[in-house]
Amino acid sequence: QVQLVESGGGLVQAGDSLRLSCASSGRTFSNYRMGWFRQAPGKEREFVAAISQSGGNTYYADSVKGRFIISRDNAKNTVSLQMNSLKPEDTAVYYCAAAGGVVITITPRTYDYWGQGTQVTVSS
Repeated sequence: QVQLVESGGGLVQAGDSLRLSCASSGRTFSNYRMGWFRQAPGKEREFVAAISQSGGNTYYADSVKGRFIISRDNAKNTVSLQMNSLKPEDTAVYYCAAAGGVVITITPRTYDYWGQGTQVTVSS
């Protein structure tokens, strides 16, 4: 089992930055590729960013490319999401997720473990 706990959400204004963190415990963190997803009210959960086990490969949704940066620290068992130039449409609950395998995927059902989520609200 892998336990994931997100932190760092909050209320910010458009154009601000926010950094989300996800702490992992349980099985060896470096064995898992990690992803960030988000879900806005009334919408399906959508992919935001993903990173490979080593951190050498990353992938972003078009909507956040150039604004968000995913990173991981395998020594500290954490994955982070640096969010810059935030927009009101970024408002959602953000989830981190872990999955085995080497191929980065963007489909929620391909991830095995999930955190409880952290709310990000961007006001205009």
